[in-house]
Amino acid sequence: MAYSQLIDLPATSAEAQAAVAELRAKLAPDVVSTEPLDLMARAHDASHFLLTPKAVVTARSAQDVAQAFAAARANGLPVTLRSGGTSLSGQAGGDGILIDVRQNFRRVDIVESGERVIAGPGATIRSVNARLHRFGRKLGPDPASEIACTVGGVVANNSSGMACGTEFNTYQTLESMVLVLPSGTVLDTGAPDANDQLRTKEPELFAGLIALRDRVRSNPHSVERIRHLFSMKNTMGYGINSFLDHNEPVKILEHLVIGSEGTLGFVAQATFRTVPVAPHIATGLFVFPRVTDATDALEALLASGAKTLELMDARSLQVVQPDVAADNPLSTLAIKDHTALLVELQEMSAEALAQAGEVMAKTVSTLPLDLPVEFTSDSRKRAELWHVRKGLYTTVAGARPVGTTPLLEDIVVPVGALSNTVESLGTIFTANGYDDAVVFGHAKDGNVHFMINPHLDDPAELATFERFTDELVDLILDNDGSLKAEHGTGRVMAPFVRRQYGDELYEVMRELKRLCDPSNMLNPGVIIEDNPRAHVENIKIMPGVQPKVDACVECGYCEPTCPSKDVAVTPRQRIALMRTMEVATPALKAELEKAFNYEAIDLCAADSLCVTSCPVKIDTGKVMKSLRAERAPRIAQIAGNIAAKNWDKAGVAVRAGLGVGQHINPAVVATTKALRKVLPTELVPAAGKDLPGPGSKRPTGHVGGANVRGVFFPSCISAMFAPERGEDGLLKGVDEALISLCTSAGVGLNIPQDINSLCCTTVWQSKGLVDGLRTMSEMVFDSVWKASKGGLLPIISDAASCTHGLFDVGDKLTGVRAEQFKTLRFVDAITFAREEILPNVNVTEKLESVALHPTCSMVHMGIVGDLQSVAAAVADDVVVPDDWGCCAFAGDRGMLHPELTASATKAESREIREREEARKAQGLGSDGRFTAYASGNRTCEMGMSRATERPYVHILQVLESRVTSTKG
Repeated sequence: MAYSQLIDLPATSAEAQAAVAELRAKLAPDVVSTEPLDLMARAHDASHFLLTPKAVVTARSAQDVAQAFAAARANGLPVTLRSGGTSLSGQAGGDGILIDVRQNFRRVDIVESGERVIAGPGATIRSVNARLHRFGRKLGPDPASEIACTVGGVVANNSSGMACGTEFNTYQTLESMVLVLPSGTVLDTGAPDANDQLRTKEPELFAGLIALRDRVRSNPHSVERIRHLFSMKNTMGYGINSFLDHNEPVKILEHLVIGSEGTLGFVAQATFRTVPVAPHIATGLFVFPRVTDATDALEALLASGAKTLELMDARSLQVVQPDVAADNPLSTLAIKDHTALLVELQEMSAEALAQAGEVMAKTVSTLPLDLPVEFTSDSRKRAELWHVRKGLYTTVAGARPVGTTPLLEDIVVPVGALSNTVESLGTIFTANGYDDAVVFGHAKDGNVHFMINPHLDDPAELATFERFTDELVDLILDNDGSLKAEHGTGRVMAPFVRRQYGDELYEVMRELKRLCDPSNMLNPGVIIEDNPRAHVENIKIMPGVQPKVDACVECGYCEPTCPSKDVAVTPRQRIALMRTMEVATPALKAELEKAFNYEAIDLCAADSLCVTSCPVKIDTGKVMKSLRAERAPRIAQIAGNIAAKNWDKAGVAVRAGLGVGQHINPAVVATTKALRKVLPTELVPAAGKDLPGPGSKRPTGHVGGANVRGVFFPSCISAMFAPERGEDGLLKGVDEALISLCTSAGVGLNIPQDINSLCCTTVWQSKGLVDGLRTMSEMVFDSVWKASKGGLLPIISDAASCTHGLFDVGDKLTGVRAEQFKTLRFVDAITFAREEILPNVNVTEKLESVALHPTCSMVHMGIVGDLQSVAAAVADDVVVPDDWGCCAFAGDRGMLHPELTASATKAESREIREREEARKAQGLGSDGRFTAYASGNRTCEMGMSRATERPYVHILQVLESRVTSTKG
């Protein structure tokens, strides 16, 4: 498709140049970026708006933010604060200075045994809840985007969610905050003298808040309007219910900042009161003939103890029906006007849940249901039911036409008006041609979401969207609702704030903005906006670039798991840049392509963890590998194929090289550094003192006991690199350890005779060497097919990435080989140890503790639990760091790009040090150290050893050292 206007960087003004120069002088050059790739990547968030910043500041502290405020204010530039970038209404993008407050603000501190938690704005809700989980607590707000949305966004948008309602949302559960005002004033609202500090430091603001409080309270109409709107979920405009709920100016300000979408100040730290996790849950799907039947049942269901009531209209049910399990009656229902409610009971004890179930059963018997209801506490069945609800977004967004924009909007009305609203929405959808629209949401709150997929790059469709928005506004306000329940006002509803609240309360909001931000520096155009067409300006287009990524909705769910997120770009940004280059001017495209090669392609660990969190299942890692293949010169493909055909000789050469590497001296290190400056870093690994020596040639033939239980496929990385043998130097290598364990357990394994000529193919996949990949895939299959006796025996590998790589061998096979491959079973050695070895051996003298590093391959294979089980068999205390993530060593990537691994392991290694300090204070371990540090992949162990300066080994090495005999 040809686009009428190509994207280019906005012209740089003298004011912007002055602000950037001032920031670089006050902060540090690497904290401020004006690189086109950085600006274009960060122009994208989860909304359908696109504003390109003039500079990006990666703030390190609240003081950095205050300095950025000062520079922007002095030079008349707007400022936008960006954390997770999951907001849907346009409040996370701006065309001035964009301040990243995610990267260096992720700290989480649990206090009072989980009763409270202190978190930075960059911490995701999932990471906070992971730390609270061991105390049986969680945050009150429960947004669906918890995997990626951050504390900063949750506060800025007054987030709620499926279950918390208005009782446990951010407004109700936030206890205090550290606030940076536009003036630069830093205020801890939890300090005993916070109110006095505000009076002293900001006297005009202090007095103005009192005046606004009294103005609101003295107007009966204002009080009535506020009470009504905030009796529902409501994130439209400012949280002016603060003027009614609080007396002290500091508390009024604190609660006004909640939901202010970055327009009043920066929340550098937030303290929350937490809520208990209800461990006993039962879920059921209620299918009604019509929407009115469902909404009429809400009062009875709530009275019967329902904590969650998720509504899905008929179109929603039609969309998800093909994916429903065959044994679910919904799979065969002839859906017409049906509406479903996903109902959940949550209780603190099994007894309470049983009692709630009895009450609910009586209510169910009175309802006009078209399908029987089964309440279940089975985790698998509950997951299937929730997939019906959560799969909606995935299915609709993933199947939308290329080039369309997925718009997920939300509104709220009084529960009594819900039926009319849903039915009227259907009429409006039809009138505007949105026949694929789906409606779903939180019925107990009168809060529904809908999704449409317009072509916003088409002027006619943009005009239709503008008309649709006007009709939507009429509908919601006529039903006395709010135009935004959860997603925030942003830019999409800012032109309608005055209409929802009326002139008087809108003027109160304008005065509030003036008091806090006199120069209108923070996020102008968000919440307060007098341009009636602002919601259809600065629209982002989503051109098709590649079928494997075109479904991307730019939600950002992939970003927290991405190992390159703090050193380069993220999966979302990689795709956003691909889209930008598709519609960029030739000059901008050339500049972006040059930077993209390094930032996006070279620095992608290609671990594919992104696909595990992507709602539309895009594997950006695999896409980056395909781009490596496209740019690889023909000579590289030929060399890769030769290496595959002669892998036994290549292994000898690598081991010989590592033998020389054992004698690395400063001159060798300096030489590799010099070569990396003039040759592509993709070709020259960085030599370092921590590079292991050579491993040993892989064994062949029969090993272990007489009872053959599988085919052993020893990994070549364990053969290339010498094993870490622990601090005492006594541990066996992983292949030796597995063979020893099998001998102790009476379990036999057969190793292919040609194993030293084979590899799991991961190296060719990672580098995009498709010819060698095909050759090695065929060689591996032919060997393991024979060794496994035609698929009768499982194939076991002793490195998780290699086991995972073997799963993908079939992708390059054709014909009979491809069909036969489907019958093969690949098992990681850790799983094999749990299933076949642990039941048959004795483990004595368990270790005091072990710190684990799960690998990304373990996540893909679903065997992290097996790693923990094996570790629990050998140690009393098993610890997986909360900040665990992919180490990004990724075979040789940690040697080619050590900056990637250093960044990816930073948080986990810091947590290991902090845990060791805590253990030391408790008198545990030797100087607080864990007894062992373990993983399940040699290169990952190398990466973690480098990051932590602790000897990471394979968990089977640890297990073997504790096994003394076979069970009798």
